[in-house]
Amino acid sequence: MQLVSDFYFQDSIFNIVFTIVVIGVICVFGIIIFTAVKGISTWNHNNQQPKLTVRAKVTGKRTEVHGGSGDSSSRSYNYATFEVESGDRMELQVKAQQYAELAEDDSGSLSFQGTRFLHFERDR
Repeated sequence: MQLVSDFYFQDSIFNIVFTIVVIGVICVFGIIIFTAVKGISTWNHNNQQPKLTVRAKVTGKRTEVHGGSGDSSSRSYNYATFEVESGDRMELQVKAQQYAELAEDDSGSLSFQGTRFLHFERDR
């Protein structure tokens, strides 16, 4: 009788662990699918927007770093904040080279499409 109860105990532990693993795998794939759909949605939304060029001033810059703990690699995201003539501000992600070329209080022409930075032409 003890052998039978041990078998059922081990079987129930296996079922619990199996269920937890399956839920974990479903969550990981769900996160991957959600991230992909969100990225494609943003990309598509930006493509639907008109390309605009407006007078703007650089009011701020920041860098956001993800990862880098222990032996893992890190990734940096650079952002610049622009204030347009109406007083509205927008923060756009910029590439490292563009980030290095921008300075706070620079004025010029900002070109963008939705939330996508295209170009900033500094006044001379």
